[in-house]
Amino acid sequence: MGYEEAGRDRSAEPSSGVPAAVLDNVFDDPTHGEPGRDRIGVHLWWELLLLAGLAVVSWLLWQEDPSAVRDGNLRTLLIDAVGLGLLVLAAGLSLRTSAPNLAVGPVAVAAALHYAEQGDRGLPESIGPAVAVAAVGGLALALAVVVLHVPGWAASLAGAAAVVVYIERRSAPVLVQGDYDPTGSAGYLFAGFAAVAVLGGLFGAVRAIRRLVGRYRPIVDPARRRGAVAAVVTAVALVISTVLAALAGVLLAANDPGPVAPTSGLDWTVLAIGVALLAGTSAYGRRGGVFGTLLAVGLVTVFQVYAPERGWTLSNWAVGGVALGVGLLATRLVETLGRPRTGSPERIEPVSDGTISSGWTTPQPQSVDNWPPSLPTQAAPQPVDPWRDPRWEDAPRRWDTDER
Repeated sequence: MGYEEAGRDRSAEPSSGVPAAVLDNVFDDPTHGEPGRDRIGVHLWWELLLLAGLAVVSWLLWQEDPSAVRDGNLRTLLIDAVGLGLLVLAAGLSLRTSAPNLAVGPVAVAAALHYAEQGDRGLPESIGPAVAVAAVGGLALALAVVVLHVPGWAASLAGAAAVVVYIERRSAPVLVQGDYDPTGSAGYLFAGFAAVAVLGGLFGAVRAIRRLVGRYRPIVDPARRRGAVAAVVTAVALVISTVLAALAGVLLAANDPGPVAPTSGLDWTVLAIGVALLAGTSAYGRRGGVFGTLLAVGLVTVFQVYAPERGWTLSNWAVGGVALGVGLLATRLVETLGRPRTGSPERIEPVSDGTISSGWTTPQPQSVDNWPPSLPTQAAPQPVDPWRDPRWEDAPRRWDTDER
């Protein structure tokens, strides 16, 4: 199958009047994209709100139970944040490529069940097969998305159904057989997650990288292919997303002293997608913030610890649903205020050559120096030969009448 890329076969100069070299420097997509660079200011303002929310919830938790953020409880809190953060990174990466991976939750639960059953064999022997199977499953999902060019949410939902079938083979919760305790390296794990989240956001703010990652985002007709480069980038992102989800499941299972319940995991998908949108990642793809993932994960993790202290029983469905609702509002703000400002210096206005893109031409203005305009010179009248008048041919001849 070929990967046609709509509009790539024609130059951008005829439709806009701007040289192609200039368009390549200022357009997020030189052929289809909007002129100018995405504005990052809206993401920074949104992240300031997330930071304020994190500070408020942390202070409330401190006032309610100071021991919840000390010593062993703090290390457990950090590991929970890393586990959720890996899931959010998995969801956010697939969202950035405009191919949402809805299978991250079931994959995490399946990996957690596998680790719980095989943990006594050692960490590499229990994690290695889970990561390998996740990579193969992510590759199969990626091939289905980019080869058939179908929506990522639909293909990943089918993949999630297949993973749920694997999960339902267990009828009872599974106790973790391994003795790995991730709280001993909680600080290092959280620092690693924070570095990956912030560096990923910084790289995603670079125009070339953002344009490369978001090439799968539809421009006109979503059913039209976006090119081979977009297909490769999206496939790699889906594989990495699935692997991150498996690692998140293993980490959450190792940090939880209780058994791993064989649930569908779709509540984790809702929570991960919701937190990714809450972080400022656009549901349409490409656009995203810098510190949003780290702040949103911290906010939700602290809130999930604070809620039981107040006697609130909130499931992942409830927290994820609220995060989704607020995240959709963030998407609308990002898409509306993150576009290049009209008339800004970075926005290149098309140079009109008198031709509208639809093919009609507009009349060119005339100079006012020769007003009023002179009338066109009339041709001199030609003398009429009376003997060649058609009447002589059409009228009846006199002598013909006499003969009758």
